[in-house]
Amino acid sequence: MTTDTTGRHTPTTPEHPRDWVRVLARYRDPHHGRSLFELAVSVGPLLALWAAALAVLPVSGWLALGLSVVNALFLVRVFMIQHDCGHGAFFRPRAVNDWVGRALGVLTCTPYDVWRRKHAIHHATAGNLDARGTGDIPTLTVEEYRAMRWPMRLAYRLYRNPLVVFGLAPTYVFVFQNRLPFGVMRDGWRVWVSAMATNAALAVAVTGIVWLGGWAALWLVFVPTLLVAASIGIWLFYIQHQFEHTHWDRGEDWQLHESALHGASHYDLPAVLRWFTANIGIHHVHHLYARIPFYRLTEVLRDHPPLAEAQRVTLRESLHCARLHLWDEGRQRLLSFAEARHVAPAA
Repeated sequence: MTTDTTGRHTPTTPEHPRDWVRVLARYRDPHHGRSLFELAVSVGPLLALWAAALAVLPVSGWLALGLSVVNALFLVRVFMIQHDCGHGAFFRPRAVNDWVGRALGVLTCTPYDVWRRKHAIHHATAGNLDARGTGDIPTLTVEEYRAMRWPMRLAYRLYRNPLVVFGLAPTYVFVFQNRLPFGVMRDGWRVWVSAMATNAALAVAVTGIVWLGGWAALWLVFVPTLLVAASIGIWLFYIQHQFEHTHWDRGEDWQLHESALHGASHYDLPAVLRWFTANIGIHHVHHLYARIPFYRLTEVLRDHPPLAEAQRVTLRESLHCARLHLWDEGRQRLLSFAEARHVAPAA
């Protein structure tokens, strides 16, 4: 902190990205009352809207479907609370974070311990071109893409199509991939117990839903909420790291805090969307200091205006990001397939 001419204390801007850790540490402590409130206003409406959709289902399947799609916003928020639990940020005791996260994992169809392990790898390797492959959106460099044979190029182009990356891929991840601890299968018994326990709880839930409300209750009420929420979640994750001037480096040049500050965006959403997404758009701050509860991230931007402007992407600007596909190591920016055709081959 420094003192201005009026005698007021003003925050200082750290010179190096790693110095932000010391500054942001004072925002890390959760307020348990606030955490419980946020949990209640997220899970409560989620369950209430599901109950309302089930109640109107005999009258109108379309109305039930509409309520279920809207309810996806609350499921996104519940997932973000699970995300904070995984970082040990939502409550002070680690055990409370873990058990709340495991319970929420049944609602989000995401085995908590499996996801926490893979997400930790993501935080430890984000922006490292030599450590891609776990917890990230598959991204190739221009030169890697050019070196591929045409069938592999076609596969990559198909994956990066918005209908796939924001539609089919989220469905695959949350419905199928999450059923086994892919990517961390050798990490011991805990990830297997997490996956199998979540699967067992989901099997009981699905059986109960079909027994009480029939197959229509499953396909018109619960499945649409999950699939729409999954697509929203993947979109958010995409924009957080796949913007034009993001930051990638090779292993020998990669720095954790530099990548956190410059390789994650500030997705500046309208207020109502910030609420439903639990401030996850303030992603550069989250990567700099993951132990900050989501409801305190706005305090950081209030106290440190440079962070509010850093890597800022508006809702309108984010639509352009879906057309970016390949990382140009020379220009240090993401390009579309069309732009990449005009990049000269590396020497």
